[in-house]
Amino acid sequence: MKVLKFGGSSVANAERIKLVKKIVESNAKDDKQIIVVSAFSGVTDLLLEAAEQAALRNEGYTQIMEEIEKRHLDTARELLPVSSQSKILSAVKRELNTLETLLEGAFLIGETTSKLLDRILGYGELLSSYIIGEFFVSEGLDAIHKDSRTLIKTDENYGRAAVDFTTTNHLCETYFGTVTYKIIVAPGFVASSANGNSTTLGRGGSDYTAAIMAGAVNASVLEIWTDVSGMYTANPKLVKQAFAIPDISYEEAMELSHFGAKVLYPPTIQPVLMRGIPIHIRNTFHPEEKGTFIRKNTNGSSRPVRGISHIDNMALLSLEGSGMVGISGISKRFFEVLSLHNINVALITQASSEHSICIGIAEKDMQKAEKAVNEAFEYEIAAKKLNPVIVEDHLAIVALVGDNMKSHQGLSGKMFSALGQNNVNIRAIAQGASERNISAVIHKSDVKKALNTLHERFFEDNVKQLNIFVMGVGNVGEKFLNQIDRQKKYLKEKLRLNVRVVALSNSRKMYFDDNGIDLKNWKEALENGEAAGKEKFFEKVKELNLRNSIFVDNTASDIVAATYADYLKNSIAVVTCNKIACSSVFEHYSLLKDLSRKYNAPFLFETNVGAGLPIIDTLKNLVASGDKVNKIQAVLSGSLNFVFNNFNDKNSFNEVVKQAQAEGYTEPDPKIDLSGIDVMRKILILARESGYALEIADIENESFLPQESLDTVSVDDFYKSLADHKSHFEKIYTDAASKGCRLKYVAQFENGKAKVGLQHIPKDHPFYNLEGKDNIVLFFTERYNEQPLLVKGAGAGADVTASGIFADIIRAGNM
Repeated sequence: MKVLKFGGSSVANAERIKLVKKIVESNAKDDKQIIVVSAFSGVTDLLLEAAEQAALRNEGYTQIMEEIEKRHLDTARELLPVSSQSKILSAVKRELNTLETLLEGAFLIGETTSKLLDRILGYGELLSSYIIGEFFVSEGLDAIHKDSRTLIKTDENYGRAAVDFTTTNHLCETYFGTVTYKIIVAPGFVASSANGNSTTLGRGGSDYTAAIMAGAVNASVLEIWTDVSGMYTANPKLVKQAFAIPDISYEEAMELSHFGAKVLYPPTIQPVLMRGIPIHIRNTFHPEEKGTFIRKNTNGSSRPVRGISHIDNMALLSLEGSGMVGISGISKRFFEVLSLHNINVALITQASSEHSICIGIAEKDMQKAEKAVNEAFEYEIAAKKLNPVIVEDHLAIVALVGDNMKSHQGLSGKMFSALGQNNVNIRAIAQGASERNISAVIHKSDVKKALNTLHERFFEDNVKQLNIFVMGVGNVGEKFLNQIDRQKKYLKEKLRLNVRVVALSNSRKMYFDDNGIDLKNWKEALENGEAAGKEKFFEKVKELNLRNSIFVDNTASDIVAATYADYLKNSIAVVTCNKIACSSVFEHYSLLKDLSRKYNAPFLFETNVGAGLPIIDTLKNLVASGDKVNKIQAVLSGSLNFVFNNFNDKNSFNEVVKQAQAEGYTEPDPKIDLSGIDVMRKILILARESGYALEIADIENESFLPQESLDTVSVDDFYKSLADHKSHFEKIYTDAASKGCRLKYVAQFENGKAKVGLQHIPKDHPFYNLEGKDNIVLFFTERYNEQPLLVKGAGAGADVTASGIFADIIRAGNM
């Protein structure tokens, strides 16, 4: 004999009930089937609302009653042939009239007792099962409807009645053992006391009904049909990568259900567990899918963690004080008072010093619990032996579950490390003696991030998802996005990094998609986005609260650079080619570095010096390994190197600068490059990364530009000034050429001092043959004191800058 239970979503309307009939019909050739059904989706909530309105003497309950009546009558008419509708509709209306009478009673007396509420709430299942049973009969199935109240007997603890299993098992064995019909349709949730009063089995009662019947008849299987394809590794609504667990033990299923996996109600397992009856979770809308089998622990899974679950809307209640140490009975009194007030405890943790006890309870019970505990320990609190109870709300519990966890070392460390790296603060920790679960209390706003982080760590073969938020999609930004799009497959397969661009912004528009932006159509998506704003962008990033978030700044904006601290404080990594932040006042530079360390958020700016060249990374490795930088000589401006490599007696200086800008080698305002400020920023950053506290004002700048050019206020005026001073630049060139030298704009740092300026470079110098837009850096250190460590290569251009940003993204992902 099989027992099949169909939940509210499976019987929500006539179309879905027809799907149920197909499933039942496909098993008709097998043994008997007991079909347990829930109320139509949403009906129990409507019944509860109607009862509440009636108790408040609000006549609005009659409108709710009309909605309930319409849903049931319309469904019956759609399912049943006209020839058999009259009798069945009359029976449904009689039940609805009785229900209306009960609600009128609540309206007249202005209250609902728990006994009355049980009668009212049971009508959802009573009506749905009757209509479905009659539909089966009309379709030619060998079916009968049976009222579960005649089979399941309970005490009179209304709202959550306890089952009398001796009587119930006897009644079920007798009825199901003798009934000749192949299909018996029964309502879930409802039962009755020995005195014949209607009772209910509490939350998840329909699952429980099915399990009670399955246990009583020793069914071959209990099938729970719902709207998902089994028990998932995590909530699939929050974790898109979650997948159905094919096989799981009873104990693991109970743990997952206890911690919020809503597919199954924990008490459901008890009646079938003792008899070893398997439970099969299946999808009504995809019956071809395998679902999840719950049975004795026979799985050979190599994964120690089988699932991740969570409970929302929790609170922590802490009782602490020196008066607890060494005093017996405190814990007993604490838990006794909670029990007396029907407050369920979901988590317990106690300090080994016995100085405090901390418990997790439902947030709705928080105020009741606080009042009850403070009253119970009023004397100790007044005597200063205990502190008034401490309450924290807006919390949630996340839990790792698995039978094999106890035989694997380091799981707790991996769990807490993964959460910590994503700035998920843990308020309390608990681990059962069976080591079947590890639980952590976190803020409820972090639940989605925590679940995704843990799922990635334990179920996705260590493929790390990086969520990228990009500010600036101009020349460099566009190249960067193209590179990501081309390399996504390689990154996932070879580096185990799943890189998703979640947000884009330019100066006018910004666009967010937390599922990842299609990089083949990003321009259209951005154009249709909302109005841009630096603060709005940051608030949206913070609101999404995604794991492994990285903010990428491809701008040259001081306003954007000023936001880095906000991102780092929220454990959001910052990758930037914008030199402004790292060349700002030393105090701010140090703050950003400190925030990066404090909040475990990488702050990477390799492209600040040398575009894609590994200059800063090389310098960091030298310093980290204990080497000391004594001197740096460098050509750090690919823009200026391009200009002076192309400037000669045949080309005017003005034309060469325009060419450099057109080919993307200069900033939008070329005066930033030609004034030397860009090179000053770069040598300043290298000096700081070498361990020196320098300011930009400490750097000597030997400018080659006329003062008039430096004083211009627009790009057009700057170019006009360059043209007006043509002879000045020609003289600079001829002076160098006459000595057999080439012009190079050189930055130098030595003995704690830095300077930048145009120099005549002779033929025997390493800088002489530096071509095109190349950069070169010479590091003279204690280890490299005779021959400097040399880094050379393309130091400007959108492609190489974008590749440098890309490299920093990969570095951040591997941290």
